[in-house]
Amino acid sequence: MLRAGLGRRSCRCGGGLWRSPCPAAAGGSASPRCPRALSAASPSNGGGARSGGASPAGASNVKPLDGVKILDLTRVLAGPFATMNLGDLGAEVIKVERPGAGDDTRAWGPPFAGTESVYFLSVNRNKKSIAINMKDSKGAKLIRELAAVSDVFVENYVPGKLAEMGLGYEDIKKIAPHVVYCSITGYGQTGPVVQRGGYDSIAAAVSGLMHITGHEDGEPVRPGVAMTDLATGLYTYGAIMAGLLQRYKTGKGLHIDCNLLSSQVACLTHVAANYLNCKIEAKRWGTAHGSIVPYQAFKTKDGYIVVGAGNDQQFVTVCKILNLPEVSKDSRYKTNTLRVQNRKELIDILSTRFSEKPTIEWLRLFEGSGVPYGPINNMQQVFSDPQVLHNGLVMEMNHPTAGRIAVPGPGVRYSEFAVSHPKPPPLVGQHTVEILKGMLGYEDDAIEELLRTGAVAQHEVR
Repeated sequence: MLRAGLGRRSCRCGGGLWRSPCPAAAGGSASPRCPRALSAASPSNGGGARSGGASPAGASNVKPLDGVKILDLTRVLAGPFATMNLGDLGAEVIKVERPGAGDDTRAWGPPFAGTESVYFLSVNRNKKSIAINMKDSKGAKLIRELAAVSDVFVENYVPGKLAEMGLGYEDIKKIAPHVVYCSITGYGQTGPVVQRGGYDSIAAAVSGLMHITGHEDGEPVRPGVAMTDLATGLYTYGAIMAGLLQRYKTGKGLHIDCNLLSSQVACLTHVAANYLNCKIEAKRWGTAHGSIVPYQAFKTKDGYIVVGAGNDQQFVTVCKILNLPEVSKDSRYKTNTLRVQNRKELIDILSTRFSEKPTIEWLRLFEGSGVPYGPINNMQQVFSDPQVLHNGLVMEMNHPTAGRIAVPGPGVRYSEFAVSHPKPPPLVGQHTVEILKGMLGYEDDAIEELLRTGAVAQHEVR
């Protein structure tokens, strides 16, 4: 665990976040408690990237969050996505779940891999699960004890709910002032609607994302994946990293307020700025862009191709590829501003030409042109794409009940370490006894009593 200042341990492994040098870094042998020794001794879990998963040349096994303990009380998507990404960087993530049912997404399906929800499997690798009945006073006591030996506490309950159990930020701060306590909610910690529950679709609606998504003349559309949840997860991931660095500087923990509404409004970027500065009300553009033309999908003879001309030279190149030299010389289309003003006429001309050839032929003609382009792929095409394969974006691992599973991996690669050998998503309470013994030092008789009274549950893997 990292304590105040990221460092009551005596290791500097992982980029200077440890207070005194690690013997291994000086050519000596690392102590058994050193994250470098722990990392080097870790056995393989039979998992890895399908391709691109080998460690970079000269890379070590040390990851930036080795030794960091995260107590994760989140459910569904935003929180689990954030903590999964932290787990990819070496953090030990302790996922707290309800005995029996566990995370809500365990029931979200079909599809299922065996009896496991594929939705749950997609965002819960590199975690251990402890099943605790938090409504039981003994269960709440266990949460406080785990918080005291953790670096980060992450939760996504309605504001005030955990405080009723003695597990709010002020409660945890008293017993663990070093903890970075991160709350994820629908709308924030204070304000007129904070007691409302928050799901991605509702936040996407309230924030305006649905208003700007969909066909120009059609109904509002929900994005194909929960982008508001995922954006919040990424904000949370970065905020927790910042919180750990802040603690390194100040020696104190802090409270982080992340919420779906704020995350999505912040991501409105230029659409929001158009309104705030010019009072231009936003509208739906389908695959097109309100400020750039051409920048959209075009129907081909057998599918679709997306082309974006971000500057005037790229537009000239598009016209050359389409064998429309007269269009590039037309005074109505000389600049992007003029193309936006004359959007309909220009798009009609380009659409007619694109419809004359199959997608594969257009892809061949655009290759090497310098103009951004690409097909609209289905999932089979995505995971057959040579660049997707090269980037190692598929992670495979052996799950104790579902067998061999594959999920999308992290979208970032690092020169000095590889995000490889992932641990499979856990079963509900799979690690309960291990955590009680290893993190809290509980003896067998005390654990048996907790199991007998239902304060905790242990899943037996067969």
